[in-house]
Amino acid sequence: MSEQFELDPRLAADSILIGRLPLSVLLLFNDARYPWYVLVPQRAAISEVFQLSDADQQQLWRESAILARHLMQSFHADKINIGALGNLVPQLHVHHVARFSSDPAWPGPVWGHSPAQPYAKQGIGERVGMACDWFGSDLRV
Repeated sequence: MSEQFELDPRLAADSILIGRLPLSVLLLFNDARYPWYVLVPQRAAISEVFQLSDADQQQLWRESAILARHLMQSFHADKINIGALGNLVPQLHVHHVARFSSDPAWPGPVWGHSPAQPYAKQGIGERVGMACDWFGSDLRV
């Protein structure tokens, strides 16, 4: 019997579930200082991109490119950081962070820079609404 996909508890604790795309779960990382979303391919026991099938790799890249493009356009970011580190959470997940020369961690990485500042309820609604607009009917909420 094959394993079923389950979101890692640490990802669940640190983020807000927005919905499901054809391949990935879309999360909003709960740090209001940065427009920060995470794609988690809905595949069990996967920790690296190369472990995905070729079709899933292509789909992950499509979802990532859509997310990155909309982050850049919506927030007029100086740079979009995309990363799949997995040192603390081995489940494959891909961070997408809109970065600005004025943000608290610039020019260094956001990971581990300082404690997260959680969103207020209104901020969550705004960010979730944006993602729903970006992905349209491909996003099941």
